[in-house]
Amino acid sequence: TIAIVPSQLPNIYPRSNSALARRIVEKGGAILSEHSTDDTEPYILGRWSFLERNRLVSGLADAVLITEASARSGTLNTAAHALAQGKDVFIVPGNITSPQSAGCNALIKQGATPVTSLDDILSVVAPESMPDARTDQTKLPLGSPPAETAIIEQLAQGIRDGDQLQKTTQLPATEFNTALTMLELTGAIRSLGANQWTLV
Repeated sequence: TIAIVPSQLPNIYPRSNSALARRIVEKGGAILSEHSTDDTEPYILGRWSFLERNRLVSGLADAVLITEASARSGTLNTAAHALAQGKDVFIVPGNITSPQSAGCNALIKQGATPVTSLDDILSVVAPESMPDARTDQTKLPLGSPPAETAIIEQLAQGIRDGDQLQKTTQLPATEFNTALTMLELTGAIRSLGANQWTLV
């Protein structure tokens, strides 16, 4: 277990979590913060500290799964950091009339990946664990343009960032963007937002 706190270590905030922090460390886990009481400048803890902390939460994760978030939830801040870092963001869809699902449903509309089972996550973050699905994903119709084939092959290797895809395929920008658009229109790939792409 790794816990990330917004306060200066070794101080734990809120203090009511101090016993939990000790148990995490005793069990071989870690408590992390980007602030310490050894810093030359004192750190003023405020509401913004939790939003800053969210950057570390998403940065340490392979992917982010959000099960519930209101329209103004701090969890949306974590999702924004994850997308900026090139991480996959998975969303559990919620009731469209529930305020606690408004944030989740908004993220899905913006391109986040809706999930209803573990396989939905594994097919993206660990496609090698689903060989049959991966074989289907990387198979293109006979005669597909070389540019589209090159992009599919790189996505199958785990590259999702658009700029990195263009660099590894060595395609001119116009040809790359055209191939990317055609793959999206035909349903072979989809956007995760923030110029991130994945196989369908």
